[in-house]
Amino acid sequence: MKSRPPVVDMDTWQAKRDELLVREKAHTHEGDAIAAARRRLPMVEVDGTVEVVGKDGPVPFLDLFQGRDELIVYKHMWYDGAPPQGQCEGCTTVAWHAKDAVYLNARGVSFAIVTTGAWDEVADFVAFMGYTQPWYSVRDVPEPVGGEMGYLSCFLREGDRVFLTYSTTGRGIEAANGSFGLLDMTPYGRGEAWEDRPEGRPEGGEPCWYWRSDAGGNATWGPTSRPVPQWTRPQATPVETLGRRGSYH
Repeated sequence: MKSRPPVVDMDTWQAKRDELLVREKAHTHEGDAIAAARRRLPMVEVDGTVEVVGKDGPVPFLDLFQGRDELIVYKHMWYDGAPPQGQCEGCTTVAWHAKDAVYLNARGVSFAIVTTGAWDEVADFVAFMGYTQPWYSVRDVPEPVGGEMGYLSCFLREGDRVFLTYSTTGRGIEAANGSFGLLDMTPYGRGEAWEDRPEGRPEGGEPCWYWRSDAGGNATWGPTSRPVPQWTRPQATPVETLGRRGSYH
């Protein structure tokens, strides 16, 4: 039987909630201070004329700004030759949560996803997933436009000049995934083994254990699983090979 939080009266609950709120506010203020420091980082100029490949063919990286002054790029990992269900599960969580950039656009910020896959493969994947955000292949393009994937990077434009202002990876990219923050509010959390949890609560699984599921919606990394959102795609019909093949490029 799963352990649950203790049951108390409303006054006791409110007192405990208010106690935690002090820590939450301190956490928020520290996050504000870190963001302020981030805005004060120096920047490095990059070649805005380097060509990337999108649905309209090769275009200069400068075009990703879509005329705006700021640009956020997610660098999506890619496995050459893999079917859609074999592409990176972690990058799928980011791309799925960042399908619509209307609020970024309203603030004057553009958003794009780049990956090292060959464009023909990338285009098929984008169509399969139903993505509408701009995607580009940066195959053989050097850092910081191309290079290592799995990063969120921010760029600033001044006329035809382009500058890298910030980049993060690992848990730094959680800002793009709202589900993590919501799960952190629940009594059972993310359900991952590394979490500090009260005694008796459900034991955590391996990191990211719920990023793939079978057709019944059961979380599993077994041979019949796919990245979770793919089961909502009408093209996600059964195939023999559900896992990864090929190699990361």
